[in-house]
Amino acid sequence: MTAVLFACMTITVFLTSLLSGIFGMAGGMILLWVLFFLVPVATAIAVHGMVQMVSNGSRAWFSRDYLDLRILAILTAGLFSAALLLFVVAYRPSLVVVSIVIGLMPVLVWLPVKRLELDASKPLHAYACGFISGGLAISVGVSGPSIDIFFIRTGMDRRTIIATKAAIQFLTHATKVAFYWDAALTLSSEGWLAVVAAVPIAVLGTRSGNLILQRMTDANFRAWTRWIVTGIGAVYFVSGLMQLA
Repeated sequence: MTAVLFACMTITVFLTSLLSGIFGMAGGMILLWVLFFLVPVATAIAVHGMVQMVSNGSRAWFSRDYLDLRILAILTAGLFSAALLLFVVAYRPSLVVVSIVIGLMPVLVWLPVKRLELDASKPLHAYACGFISGGLAISVGVSGPSIDIFFIRTGMDRRTIIATKAAIQFLTHATKVAFYWDAALTLSSEGWLAVVAAVPIAVLGTRSGNLILQRMTDANFRAWTRWIVTGIGAVYFVSGLMQLA
């Protein structure tokens, strides 16, 4: 990894952690897209998981006073069920499939969630959320809006949403790293150095984003999230189609 790529990696980690600190997602989607240009897809997902563990873990810690432990426990049960299923079928990712699936994820933020009546505060819904979002995160690298559609109707304020989502995403990324650990071992020494350097940068970006979050209204938080995720998804989808062609 050259000095230029190393610099790009560290800058990207800061900016994407900042974005995730504000909106609870989107940043991870951008980081994974950059990683696809640097390493093979399975290795990219593993590295993405390492960095996002720090980003989401620090975000959960900064918002720990608002964490809903009951919902987190049920989400985790769904996550582990999805991981076990993918392990049994010996799943391995394809760059084309990953790009197209991530590109289609923003459709979820435009669904009429009020009619679907999804609510993460209900045990069955929380389990489904953990299973679906966990399965997507392990299979394509990110879960995107698949978590959000279950939280929109919970009645939580933005701080509780961010804290609970950050906690389950921390566990999800840890599971993802374990799932692709063999691919992670193929990283060069320069690659491991970049991951280590990204750790404090991810914390700094997350902390900065958390400070901005406290000054946002709930309405602006939800509106901006939709459009940012949709734009990122469009880039992924077009990229996937180009690779397919």
